[in-house]
Amino acid sequence: MTWLWIVGGIVLLVVVGVICFSLGIQYRKRVSEREISSAEEEAKRIINESIKGAESKKREALLEAKEEIHRNRSEYDREVRERRAELQKQERRLQQKEENIDRKSEGLERRTETLNAKIAEAEAQKEEIHLIKRGQLEMLEKISNFTQEEAKKYLIDQLASEVTHEMAMKVKDIETQYKEEADERAKEIISTAIQRCAADHASEVTVSVVPLPNDEMKGRIIGREGRNIRSIETLTGVDLIIDDTPEAITLSSFDPVRREVARIALEKLIVDGRIHPARIEEMVAKAQKEVNATIKSEGERATFETNIHGLHPDLIKFLGRLRYRTSYGQNVLDHSIEVSHIAGLLASEIGANVTLAKRAGLLHDLGKAIDHEVEGSHVTIGVDLARKYKESEDVIHAIAAHHGDVEPQTLVACIVQAADSISAARPGARRENIESYVKRLEKLEEVSRSFPGIAGCYAIQAGREIRVMVIPEEVGEDQMILLAREIAKKIETELTYPGQIKVHLLRETKAIEYAK
Repeated sequence: MTWLWIVGGIVLLVVVGVICFSLGIQYRKRVSEREISSAEEEAKRIINESIKGAESKKREALLEAKEEIHRNRSEYDREVRERRAELQKQERRLQQKEENIDRKSEGLERRTETLNAKIAEAEAQKEEIHLIKRGQLEMLEKISNFTQEEAKKYLIDQLASEVTHEMAMKVKDIETQYKEEADERAKEIISTAIQRCAADHASEVTVSVVPLPNDEMKGRIIGREGRNIRSIETLTGVDLIIDDTPEAITLSSFDPVRREVARIALEKLIVDGRIHPARIEEMVAKAQKEVNATIKSEGERATFETNIHGLHPDLIKFLGRLRYRTSYGQNVLDHSIEVSHIAGLLASEIGANVTLAKRAGLLHDLGKAIDHEVEGSHVTIGVDLARKYKESEDVIHAIAAHHGDVEPQTLVACIVQAADSISAARPGARRENIESYVKRLEKLEEVSRSFPGIAGCYAIQAGREIRVMVIPEEVGEDQMILLAREIAKKIETELTYPGQIKVHLLRETKAIEYAK
């Protein structure tokens, strides 16, 4: 029974739960329907408001668009009016220009007609003048007995003669004026430089002579079977010439330093009296040291006398070697010192760099120190040595240009070239080979004879003047000035010579008559 009550209670509970669930669902359904209805109404309200707002904005936008269109239309109308006014102005200007062009064209046509008429009149006058001229020429030809071509040739010859005379006189006047001024200034500068630097010149030879106390010493120097003389020649590289000259031995070598070493060694051996290969070797070594010391001291003396500082020690030694080098009998070291002094004096006279000019003058013949040992001219060797020991480009250029191998580009190079010529051209400074001297004089006469109208020419004053006799019938007075100038220019171009050469032209006319 209890069990039935329990089942019944459970069933009752289930029924009550179902009823409550159904009632809850119905309640929620009604609540949801009310909310949905409320949301739909809100949505309708929002939609209606949105539609109203959109219509309002649409009306505002339409209004603004209409106003913008009105403004654009007004601006467009204004621009159209302005452009129309501008076009009207341009049309008026074009119309005025066309009218002006028409008026000018009419005026130009009238002027063209007038000009054509004047041209026709001028042509007629020209033809008339031509006829008159022809008649006058025919009349002149009859009067003068000259044809037109003959008269033209006569006038041209007369004019050429007058022009030649005037040109010669003008050239002579200009040459005289500038020559007086240039000669006066040049003589002043050069004479001042030479007077302030008067160095002595001693002619030197390329062989050395060692005096002997007696002829017996020759045999001791030769030694048994010639061993002593062979030893001396081997150690020094010098040839010993033992001939019939009493009490003297001649030393011969292309290298002056070797010759000096041999001379000193031989003099020491003669004083010592002990002459054998071992002693010879010892004396040659001592002589070599003495010569090296002399070379260094002579190089230092040269720099001290010229007041040149900052030279590389090797350059000083090369300068010292020039003490034993001669050129045409002139000592090259003394020549270099003299060139340095003259270059410095010339530079001071014309306002150039004195120190640089003296330095370049001292080093200009540097290549002669080793030109027996190195191939090439002394100019090329000197340039290489100066460049090797970091001398300035101005000094290097002056060395390269002092014999005219390259064109002088600086004032210092020109000064060194002039100083070198002054030192070498001094009377007695150099000895010139008689054969080359004669050839130079013959070449000078040959160059002068190459011009037409020359009767004869003679080189005088040791080649410092060329005297030229002209044929008077072929060379006139006016032509002599021009001919002398041409001869001088050809001599400058084709010949090499120290100093300057005077070209002296002579023209002599004679009139001979016999009284009977």
